[in-house]
Order: sequence, then C-alpha cells, then structure tokens
Amino acid sequence: MFSRRKTYNARYPRWMAGSPLLYSSSALASLGDAMFGYSQGIIAAAQVQPSFILRMYGSNVTLQQVQAGNDGVDVFVQAIVVACLNLTALLASYTSAYICDILGRRTSIRIGGMIYLVASIMQIFMPNLATLIVGRCIQGLGVGILSMTVPIYQCEIAPGHGRGLFVAIEYLCLNAGYALSAWVGYGFFFAMPSEISWRGPYIVQAALAIVLITWTFFLPESPRWLIKNGFAKEGLQALADLHSAGDVDSPETLSSFTAIQTAIVLEETMGTASWGQLFTQYTRRTAVGITCQLFAQFNGINAILYFLPENLTRAGFDISRSLLYAGACAIVYCAGTLPTMMFVDRWGRRSFLLSGSLGLVGALALIGGLQFWAESLPLGNGRMGAADGIFAGVCIYLFIFGATWGPIPWLLGAEVFPLRARAKGMALSTSVNWIANFVIAFITPPLFETIAAGYYFLLMGFTVISGVVVYFVYPETAGKTLEELGEVFGDGAVTIAVTGGAEGGGAGGVGGLKAESEETLEKVGDSREDVRQGVPIATVAEPGAVEAAHELLSNPHEEMRDVPLDDLNVDGEGSLGIEGMMDGAEHHD
Repeated sequence: MFSRRKTYNARYPRWMAGSPLLYSSSALASLGDAMFGYSQGIIAAAQVQPSFILRMYGSNVTLQQVQAGNDGVDVFVQAIVVACLNLTALLASYTSAYICDILGRRTSIRIGGMIYLVASIMQIFMPNLATLIVGRCIQGLGVGILSMTVPIYQCEIAPGHGRGLFVAIEYLCLNAGYALSAWVGYGFFFAMPSEISWRGPYIVQAALAIVLITWTFFLPESPRWLIKNGFAKEGLQALADLHSAGDVDSPETLSSFTAIQTAIVLEETMGTASWGQLFTQYTRRTAVGITCQLFAQFNGINAILYFLPENLTRAGFDISRSLLYAGACAIVYCAGTLPTMMFVDRWGRRSFLLSGSLGLVGALALIGGLQFWAESLPLGNGRMGAADGIFAGVCIYLFIFGATWGPIPWLLGAEVFPLRARAKGMALSTSVNWIANFVIAFITPPLFETIAAGYYFLLMGFTVISGVVVYFVYPETAGKTLEELGEVFGDGAVTIAVTGGAEGGGAGGVGGLKAESEETLEKVGDSREDVRQGVPIATVAEPGAVEAAHELLSNPHEEMRDVPLDDLNVDGEGSLGIEGMMDGAEHHD
C-alpha cells in the first residue's frame, strides 16, 4: 500500500542544532495534539449556542431554554455527533502503525495534518447535521494518526532521562489547544445570533492545521527511524543535532547511536513483532499500554471536557458565564501539566499515577456531592453557592488530571514497547483510548439525564480501581533509555561493546570504537587521539535479545558481514561485541 522511502532530506537550518531544534520540534509536532484538544473545546462551546442548535438539530430555542436544559435536542443524536470522531480515530490509529513505520514519523504527522485541514474546511461551511458528522468523522482520521504518531516521535527524539518532560510538553500543547478553543469560543459567542459565532472557531482550527503541515517540512525525522531504515549517517547527524548541538563525536551521541544500532540488529534477527506477540511476548507491557489509556478515559476527563459549558450551565451559571468559566478551567488544566514537566522524570511515573487516582477520588466526590445539592435548589441566585463550589471542584479535578492521568498514559504507551513493536504497541494502546473515549462520549448525555449527579460517583469508582491496578501491575520506567527499558519488565539484557580498527565502518569514525572497559571508551581509526572517560557501554533489554545475540554467532547480520566471528562473543551474562555497523549508509543532502 505504501512504498518505503528511498531518500531523506534534513531541511532545518543548521543554526537550530541543539536545544532550539529539540524543543521547537517537540512543541511544534505537538500541534497535532493541540488540534485534538481544540476540537474538544469547539464542539463543547457550540452545543450551547441557539444558532448552532437550530442549524444542526432543527430546534428553534432561546438562550434561556438552553440554560434551563430544554433545548429540544435528542441526547442520543448529540452523543453520536460528539462520539463519531472517536470511531474513525480508532480505525486511523491502526492504519498509522504502518504509515509511521514505512513512511516515517514526520510524514505520518504531515498526513494527519492534511486530513485535519480538509475536515476543518468542511466544518467551516457545513450546512447541516450530516455534513457535521461527516466532517467530524474525517477529522477523526487525522486525530487518530496524530495521536498515535506524535507520542512515539516525542519519545524517540527525547534524551533517555527526559522522555517524561517531552511527552508532558505534548500534553501541555493538547491542553493549550483546548484552552485556546474555550477562549476563542467565548470570544465568538458575542457575535450571536450570526452563525460566525460557531463557524469562526473552525477557521482558527484550519489555520492551526496549515501551521502544522508547513512545519513538518522542517521537522527532523526520528533518529531511530532513520537508523532502522538505512539512513545511518543521517540518523547519527539527527541525534547530534537534537542532543549535542551537531557534534557527532560527543560521547552521549555515540553511546546513544551504539545502543540504537545494536538494538536494531538484534531486533531484525528476531523479526518484526506481530500483533499476536504483543499479547504473548510483551504481555505485561501490553497490559500497561491498554489499561493506562482505559483508565485515563474512565476516570472521567472527557465526560467533563466534552460537555464542560453544559455541565457548568447545569450547575446553575448562565451560558455566557459558563463559557467564561470553561476558559478559566482550561487554563487550570494547562497549569496542571507544569508539575509533570518538572518532576515526572525525577519522581517517576507510578507516584504520579497513584497520587492522581487519590486526588481524583476526592475531586469527583466534591463535584458529585455539590451537584446533588444544586439540583435540590431552584434556578437563580440560590444556586450560586453550590455552582461556585462545583466550578472550584472542576478546577481541582482538571489540575490533578492534567498532572497525572492526562500525560502519563501517553508516555507509557510510547515508551514501554521496544522499537520492533513500538508502532503496533502504541497503535493498540491508542485504539483503547479511542474505544473508551467513544464509550464515555456516547453514554455521558443519557447518563447525566438519567442519574444526574450520580454519574460523578460512578466515575469515582473507576478512579479507585485505576489506583489499585497501578499499584500491583505497573513497574517504574523512569531513568532508563528506550533500549534499556526492558530491564524493568525482567527481560534478558545484552551489553554492547563495539569493537573495530582503522578500517571500521565510518561516519566520523563511529565504526571504530573500542570498549576497553565500562569506565573507558577509546576511539580509534582516525588520526586524532580521542579518549573519553566515563562513557558507559550500552545495554539492550527485551525478550529474546540474548537468544538473538547467540544466533548472530552462527549467522551474522548482513551489516556485520566483514566482522570475523572471533570478534563476536556472548558470555554468560549476555555480552555482545559488534564491529563495523555503519557500512553502506548513503547520505542524501
């Protein structure tokens, strides 16, 4: 279906090499998630506008009727409108597993942005409900591709000690997209009764898609994808440009390149992971990837976000104030990501999730209890005390979720699987997100209508269960490189020692690295004397790695065809020496 890429061009300016390239790539790739957050806010704000209700649902109502909950809209039709995006996002998340493996991470992001732009243009001019549903379904395809690819890209460009920070940047952008939509929706609200009050936000959405598409032509490709797909020199340069200001001879770059290259050789010996192996060979990883996304949804985030202005109206605020307070809630939601950015790599993933479950239990109990009280009071000033309390409870909930169960599942889904299974594993994890997202979006309107405040206590029960599962099932994954991470799952580890001589494989002498000990890595094979102290020998850990290393003894990898068998050794601990792994790399400017 897709042909594998033959060339790679790095178009970013050289002056960006280093932190400017790394952080701008992370933030601008995250526009893909920002647009998903933006789409959540757009549909939430539109649902309380009489002109939108008339155009899409054929119900001619006033603001007062909407505020009283008498908008004449069938709750199941409303549920379909909100939830249809999630079904097509589910389908796209599986397709994108192949797109991002074959065409590359940045091309996959570009395709998602283009689909999103088409959907945005459709929704700017949509004349009726059918077009709205079709537009949201097409939008779901773009969202599904972006939500699967962007976390993988973030993890693969991030340094080993900073993956949490970079996925937190991604989630901050998602939240910022929601916040932007809330304030854009509030601003356009005052254009009523003109339909620009709800069409205008879609124009902003199309502009965001254009920015994302344009930037993908300058994004660096994931170094791991480049190295795996025959662009070894380009992958080395991308690593250096992202992590060491373009210095291909830096110890960090060489160590990372060594681990990635050797992991690829071992994984190719084991073959591409199948969908079935996710459940048989990577069982615990798959359990983590599935349950983290399941609980992220069933802990209630989109039950609140998709219908936030409506929920605040239900609490007792008028529509204008509900839209204003929704914008305030969105800012609090963004602020919640800041502690994650600063501390998730230091404190670990488990502590954030466990404390998050505990905090969400308290927040949902507060919201549910106050909603029960508000429903016993008549509409008007008598409800304002309870309504203010519900607003405060929602802010507490969003801050805690934004710091814990919001970003961490996307981080875990992208990092727990090895390279040979990463795209399929992330696709599976993401698909669970979309299934659960669809269920929540579909059941929320009728459940709010049926059990009202009791729905918050139902969600609270899931937060309790989520904490129990994390405590007994989730290992701590912080502080490991992607190649080492299998150690926390008890996988066999192979220690990498790259050996060589004056004829080593090349790219700045990378093929000529000699491991003297774990304390000294000496570079040989060129005219410069260059001895670096304290560079650790890399480790690859995943199921079958040791067995693959033994297999290489009798059947060397094609890229190791010039290596004498005497230079390969696997000891009782699983140590593997590899020489000359850069042969045949072709550079494309």
